[in-house]
Amino acid sequence: MATYHKEGASNTRPPLLDGTNYAYWKAKIKIYIKAQDERAWRSVEDGWEPPTVEIGEGADKKRILKPSSEWNDVEDRLSNCNSKALNAIFGGIDEEQFRRVSACTMAKEAWKILEVHYEGTGSVRAVKLQMLMTQFELMRMRNDETILEFEGKIRVIGNQSANLGDRIPQDL
Repeated sequence: MATYHKEGASNTRPPLLDGTNYAYWKAKIKIYIKAQDERAWRSVEDGWEPPTVEIGEGADKKRILKPSSEWNDVEDRLSNCNSKALNAIFGGIDEEQFRRVSACTMAKEAWKILEVHYEGTGSVRAVKLQMLMTQFELMRMRNDETILEFEGKIRVIGNQSANLGDRIPQDL
């Protein structure tokens, strides 16, 4: 069984991903980022792109990055939310994980790199979900097991499934 950090939750220090505790870290960092700013979490989920402007006319028209000195209040706030989320992710990973995402300027990009590294692509996640569903379907309560212990094992599988992006229906 994995060992988790003994310290409790903190508003100032994100949970640490050490390379062995991704599922735990993913759930904790999501709440940590949301507690910083709900919009910061949206920058992870939905993404954020620096504002652009169109220059030129006709066939010569192209989009370039808008100088930050010209950003409006909304663009500034959205950029700040991305920065909060990226700071939380960077602050919550060890040096090895940081090397994977250090060039990222967008929180969603860093999140996806870590997610694919630890959970795999969509097809790998689908296989992991299928294995969890099989494990769930084959689960039986042992004679020496309490209802609370058995419920705990079911909840662990349910949480693992939810962390991979698919909740096990409650009516199974």
